[in-house]
Amino acid sequence: MSVVGPGRFAENPFFVLGVTPAQSRAEIEREGAKLLGMLELGLRSATSYKTPTGTGTRTSEAVRAALAELRDPERRLLHELWASAPPPAPKPGADASAGASSAAAAGDPYRGDAGASESPRRQPGFTDAFALFGWGRL
Repeated sequence: MSVVGPGRFAENPFFVLGVTPAQSRAEIEREGAKLLGMLELGLRSATSYKTPTGTGTRTSEAVRAALAELRDPERRLLHELWASAPPPAPKPGADASAGASSAAAAGDPYRGDAGASESPRRQPGFTDAFALFGWGRL
């Protein structure tokens, strides 16, 4: 797993498994077993998952690795922090207006609100993640 970059979001075990940090270990294990069964049957709905940075491809190896990561309490805490961090800011020039309006209308779970209006101030991006967690520059 990458230390920095969008891979931190794309490969996060919580996103791979489609669960939240608030769920118990038993619930996460059940979801992992269900996904492994669906992948074994070749169900198309189990082969992809959504992340704040786009869509990822789910494999049985990725599910097993995600379950293993979340079984370790220290690793789980790290992944919980990344799963609750805001997604990276869109690149300049990217047309984010269509996605932003639909996310604002539906309440984007990665923004942590229920459709509240977006303030005009800059949203923290990936480069601000260390500061969000109280870490200084390396």
